[in-house]
Amino acid sequence: MRESVDPADLDLGSLALFVGFAAGSAVQADLASMGFGDLRMSHGYVFQHLIDAQPTVSDLAAKLDMTQQGASKAVAELERLGYVERLPSPRDARIRHVALTARGRQALTAARRARERLEGRLRERCDPTAFDVARTVLVDLLDELGGAEAVHRRDVRPPR
Repeated sequence: MRESVDPADLDLGSLALFVGFAAGSAVQADLASMGFGDLRMSHGYVFQHLIDAQPTVSDLAAKLDMTQQGASKAVAELERLGYVERLPSPRDARIRHVALTARGRQALTAARRARERLEGRLRERCDPTAFDVARTVLVDLLDELGGAEAVHRRDVRPPR
């Protein structure tokens, strides 16, 4: 028989990670209810680089710290699902840039709304003052651990 684990006994990093996983699952369930059930959390790592730019697959691979083959596979999947498209470069027709489609932009808007709804639900579940304090502490810890700058740059990478 497995030993039970009390979440209150977890270290802060593990607890924050598991809260993040649960929050991600809740957002994905909300997205599925809005017709975006084919999106995975890993797609968000690609989307973040397409919000304000149209990188090449090579640029995307470098930003995601992965092989060009891996980035190409991720782009091909998102292209097949209708979230991204490859556009010719205005300077060189041999170069293709990756861009969000209208469906990709709709998914982005839907994800932002889903996260807002989740945050509202969690805020109601807790004392609003305690929620704000917890949020501030997490932001401070993210900064202390060197992750805040990646968020500022929209350059959060998947864990290794």
